[in-house]
Amino acid sequence: MIPELIFKYLDNQATEDEMLTVFRWIEESEENKKQFIALKKAWALTISGNVDCRIALQDFYNKKRKSSRSKLYHFLRYAAIVVVFICLGKTTTDSDLFTGMEQKQIVLELGNGAVQYLTPKQSKKWSDKKGGPLAQQSEDELIYQGHVPNNEVVYNSLTVPFGKTFNVTLSDGTHVQLNAGTTFKYPEQFGIDSNRKVYLTGEAFFDVAKDKLHPFIVESNHVTVEVLGTRFNLNAYQDEGEVQTVLVEGSVRLSELANNTNQSILTPNHIGIWDETSHKFAVKLVDVQLYTSWMNGELIFRDASFGTICKKMERAFDVTILNTNANLFKQKFTGTIKMKESKIEDILDLLKLDTQFKYSKKGRTIEIE
Repeated sequence: MIPELIFKYLDNQATEDEMLTVFRWIEESEENKKQFIALKKAWALTISGNVDCRIALQDFYNKKRKSSRSKLYHFLRYAAIVVVFICLGKTTTDSDLFTGMEQKQIVLELGNGAVQYLTPKQSKKWSDKKGGPLAQQSEDELIYQGHVPNNEVVYNSLTVPFGKTFNVTLSDGTHVQLNAGTTFKYPEQFGIDSNRKVYLTGEAFFDVAKDKLHPFIVESNHVTVEVLGTRFNLNAYQDEGEVQTVLVEGSVRLSELANNTNQSILTPNHIGIWDETSHKFAVKLVDVQLYTSWMNGELIFRDASFGTICKKMERAFDVTILNTNANLFKQKFTGTIKMKESKIEDILDLLKLDTQFKYSKKGRTIEIE
């Protein structure tokens, strides 16, 4: 039962009672705690843009789910290792389990398969296959040249790790700001007769260049967002169980990828929430600043659960937070976190003023008691 509950917890599907059961199991021994942290880190790898790895981890679990309790510890010990083996294509041991996972550079994969590692504050230029200018990096932004479109659509991909953000200006002038833990796939140049289609896993803010003849389409986690020219924030992390689209300006049409008749139209200052379980859209009026503040290096919360805050801090500060405090789990918080001016210890110390708890930090793992 414990492996199943752990996966439900990591997949954001566990009930409060099931989460408490997981917390109690973690507290039973130091070995349980280590195994849980390893599995959570492996799960984080699968949600950083690699869907195949996520499926592989789930498949491994499904094959082992009938194991007896005596085999439980063996399963948890190697589950995380197996997924890294599958995803990275190399054997690994406990000591080097996360060597491949702790890639802290921004990764650009070009259409020809070449991989480039981007470091903020550097300047670099890339050429297309004909030797002409393709793109250039200017510190924390990658800018593509506005060539004349052609019918050959070649996709590039940017992966931003936890703890970092990055910007990209597409060839049509659309500006995209990528949040931590995000993978963005897009054409080097958009086709002459095709829509401007891109793909997102994670979170990004889009400022779309207007082009009435070529709608801009974002595909993400079973949802399609279609616009002509607008500004919106799209949150589509795979561990959230939903896709959130917040419209700042213009108009967008949301539709289910598998059934485009299931759709909803958004107007400014509204959020459209796609629920992966019910396959329905819910629309409501919101304060857009709560959803876009990350672009200014801030996290603004209003009656947010501690679990929600932890997820955002894990991405923003590149840490793993292990909370076994059931009391704290239920608490709601309101406030603003200035990420650029704070360490995660400062934020935890501030939260302690409202609800008392103890925590310890070892490396990038934080344990809350």
